[in-house]
Amino acid sequence: MSAPNRNVLWARALVDELARGGVDAVVVSPGSRSTPLTTAVSEHDDITVFSVLDERAAAYFALGRARRTGEVTPLVCTSGTAAANYHPAVIEATQGRVPLCLLTADRPPELRDSGANQTIDQEKLYGDAVRWYKDLPEPEADPRKLRSLRTTVARALGEATGTPSGPVHLNCPFRKPLEPTPVAGDVPADLDPLAAVGREGGQPFVRTTSGAPQLDRADLRNVAEALSVERGLLVAGPADPPGVDAQAVTALAHATGFPIVADPLSGLRFGGHTRVTTTVGGYDGYLDPRVTEDWPDPEVVLRLGASPTSKQLRKYLARTGARQLVVDPAGEWREAEFRATDLVVADPSRLAGRLAEVVSGPTDADWRERWARADRVHADIVADAATDGDGGYFEGAVLADVADLAPEPSTLVVSNSNPVRDADRYMAPATDSYTVLGNRGASGIDGVVSTALGAGSATTDHLTLVIGDLAYYHDSTGLLSALRCGVDATIVLVNNDGGGIFHRLPIESFDPPFTESFKTPHGLDFEPTADLYDLGYTSADEREGFRDAYADSVASDGTDVIDVTTDAEASQRTRERLVEETITELVE
Repeated sequence: MSAPNRNVLWARALVDELARGGVDAVVVSPGSRSTPLTTAVSEHDDITVFSVLDERAAAYFALGRARRTGEVTPLVCTSGTAAANYHPAVIEATQGRVPLCLLTADRPPELRDSGANQTIDQEKLYGDAVRWYKDLPEPEADPRKLRSLRTTVARALGEATGTPSGPVHLNCPFRKPLEPTPVAGDVPADLDPLAAVGREGGQPFVRTTSGAPQLDRADLRNVAEALSVERGLLVAGPADPPGVDAQAVTALAHATGFPIVADPLSGLRFGGHTRVTTTVGGYDGYLDPRVTEDWPDPEVVLRLGASPTSKQLRKYLARTGARQLVVDPAGEWREAEFRATDLVVADPSRLAGRLAEVVSGPTDADWRERWARADRVHADIVADAATDGDGGYFEGAVLADVADLAPEPSTLVVSNSNPVRDADRYMAPATDSYTVLGNRGASGIDGVVSTALGAGSATTDHLTLVIGDLAYYHDSTGLLSALRCGVDATIVLVNNDGGGIFHRLPIESFDPPFTESFKTPHGLDFEPTADLYDLGYTSADEREGFRDAYADSVASDGTDVIDVTTDAEASQRTRERLVEETITELVE
């Protein structure tokens, strides 16, 4: 590998090793100190470069892409606060087990702690929020150092996709010249080809082979015996990338006769398996003690994925007293009610498939029908609830309409606060080919626009983002990625002029400070954001107008914002009314 100077040689070797490890896309933000890395990714034929100007938006864009694909997406930024702006997305990535590789350019070591411009302490900048960290040595055309560099990159990719997957951080110091300026004698002509060019055949310098954790036969038999009861539940929380095998879980549902209680982010709420299994999704609207006190408790619960979005579901599971087996391939604890009885360290898809082959025992058709009926009653009651108590467009109906109208296949991204909760309660299980994503690792409202556009960059599926106005405002700079990165999307902006989620909380009764400090009405007109970023824009305040606008957006190219005006308080009262109607129907 010929190179005009050691920085170019070093950066090319690093990027070459990324590509050999399977990386096909890198997200880059502009900056001087990162010039060698930016140049190297830009000239690599097998890597697509997404240029995102704002580092915080860039990190969430990469997170969205990695969440959609389950594969590592690296990021490149310059030194200083640029790297600090990655931190919120790094936290979400580690909590949500999303594989990222952070390549932060840095000043030479002697400038640290010297007051030098744009120089901060970047060593272990993200603390325990990364799976692995390495402060790279300064570039040098030395065979051993280059072999070390290639080994480090290969190890970083292995750590990012390990168990659990997550972000890794390589800090990359460079001294000038940063550009591909020839420096005489900087790169020897007879440099060891293994170090300079890498292994033959495009192979990674170090190949990491990771096995999926699984139970031995005796332990598998013990779990199978625990599931060989009449009444049980398969509870699927938000899935880790790249998701759970629906076919394996379906086989287990058939073998046990248990209903699948499917979080909208589980990967099991939608798909062909819902036609042949009892898959329920309306539980957040009916798992009230007034309903379940007359139900027999489940004898066992097998839990897959992260903690469910629904508080009602979490509380129900806690009060049943059932044996709860939490399956986690990393052996980490993800059950905050502390009522689980077993932690099963195994790959959930493989475990489900193996259990389906050995589980035997009675099944209770009445138990399945009890859950199926509750879901039908809930669905029937909310089916006509397109308007809130004041005749406005009910926020929950927006999510139901998106699920009804989205084309197949679709990637649906739902923001935190109300959108993900409304998706949980009002997007009924269906056979549609939908991939539903959300940032439930740390559950913030930051970076949601960028996350969605990053997810959209990884697929040809139609992309729909459902987002609240505060989250939209929070990541409005991320809208530029729709144009710069060539992502078409339909952005459904649920605009209730503030923090509608707080109407769910007791603080609603205390005003002040409720309105100004919690609901925080802003009075902003978001149409100019569409003008600024060259997006289509439509407003709607009633159902038919929204449905028409959504259909038009799906049928057209480009990214559109559909600004849906809602009343947060009236929508919350409607949510409460629908719950009461459902409970009344079920307890009669």
